[in-house]
Amino acid sequence: MIREAVIQDANDLAGLMKTLGYPTSEDEMRERLEAILPHEDFKTFVYDTPEGLIGMIGMSFSYAYHTDSPHVRVIAFVVDIEHQGEGVGRSLMREAEHWSERKGAKTIQLNSGNRDERKATHKIYEGFGFVGKATGFYKTL
Repeated sequence: MIREAVIQDANDLAGLMKTLGYPTSEDEMRERLEAILPHEDFKTFVYDTPEGLIGMIGMSFSYAYHTDSPHVRVIAFVVDIEHQGEGVGRSLMREAEHWSERKGAKTIQLNSGNRDERKATHKIYEGFGFVGKATGFYKTL
């Protein structure tokens, strides 16, 4: 079942962040959720099963300077390794698309690493209708 995330999901979400490649403690995840969940321009959906959370998608709605079209940026998107290929990711992305449409977004954007091990994931994104168009640059402050 897909539902909105709540603070009590911190432990399961910390595990999913580890799967995504970002080791996170339950306390760190709880602090992040406390900062994110109250904001109406952020949304976090989880895929909940009797065994716990097996997937999540977190995103933010934003306006832009270079276009009149607002967008949603997927910030985190992960499915537990044991449940990949079962349609969990597709269901979460569909829910993200519905939320994006309700917010008035015209596009959904996401970043994904350009490492060789991400190529299979890029194919999945292409299957969802995404087109690789940009190169991201990051600077630590």
